Amino acid sequence: MFFGTLERSAPSFFRQGPSPLSRLVLYSALALFLMVADARFGVTGLLRNAISTVLYPLQWTMLQPVDFARRAADYLQTLETAQQTRDEAQRKMAEMAQRVNQAEDLQQENARLRKLLELRERLTTPAHAAQVIYDTADPYTRRVVIDRGQVAGVQLGSPVMDAAGVLGQVTRVLPLVSEVTLLIDRDQAIPVMNVRTGARSVAYGDPVAAHSGGMELRFMPGNADVQEGDLLTTSGVDGLYPSGLPVARVVRVERRADSAFARIYCVPLAQMLGARHVMVLQPLTDELPERPAPPDPAPKRSNKARR
Repeated sequence: MFFGTLERSAPSFFRQGPSPLSRLVLYSALALFLMVADARFGVTGLLRNAISTVLYPLQWTMLQPVDFARRAADYLQTLETAQQTRDEAQRKMAEMAQRVNQAEDLQQENARLRKLLELRERLTTPAHAAQVIYDTADPYTRRVVIDRGQVAGVQLGSPVMDAAGVLGQVTRVLPLVSEVTLLIDRDQAIPVMNVRTGARSVAYGDPVAAHSGGMELRFMPGNADVQEGDLLTTSGVDGLYPSGLPVARVVRVERRADSAFARIYCVPLAQMLGARHVMVLQPLTDELPERPAPPDPAPKRSNKARR
């Protein structure tokens, strides 16, 4: 017989130990018992703590490359963001410096022209810094409360603006706080002027426009020269708002054949929702000259004088 054909496995009589199926059942039962005992009695808690204590240095060592790579990526991203922010800040500073120089030149030229035409100087409006405390509880109005009142010199009708434009007007003054009605309130109106054309009009609040409030130019003729993107500023004809303050920008113009007036919708430039820091301007009524008294009505002629 060839050796390659010999049976090298031990006969069943000499095999030792349980069968594979028996070992599988035994180990499964042992694992189930350990899981139940650990869940109910915590018998492996000490062993788990010991193993975790022993393996912690190894885990820490294995995690160091991952943490290093993460910190390096965060550092590079933060460095790139900081560089972009610096470049953007430098660009804005350059633009602001250019605008300041142009504004100074325009201011000097305006002063020379006013002296040449013998016009009175532009009024300088005092202002007070204030902070918005909370919104009013009335859901049908658009009003906020600021932390300045009569003690700080706030007057009724004072214009209120933020860094972007006119926010509203003081409609209620208390000793320590004041209530400001926003421009998007349905009862609020402000005289405005179109910077592009110089046309004057009145903007009314529209609290339901675009779900967050807007403004509308009413009673404008259908053929009025108003375009989308026109900037509206205060006209100063009401004697309360200083002229030239940014108010809103035209976003949509609707001209209908069945109406003689156009529907002109505007979006306010100021942050109507969520404004925190504002400036309260003094009304111009204290600085404007007094209006002349109306002339006395002519006396009525009696019947005797007619005869």
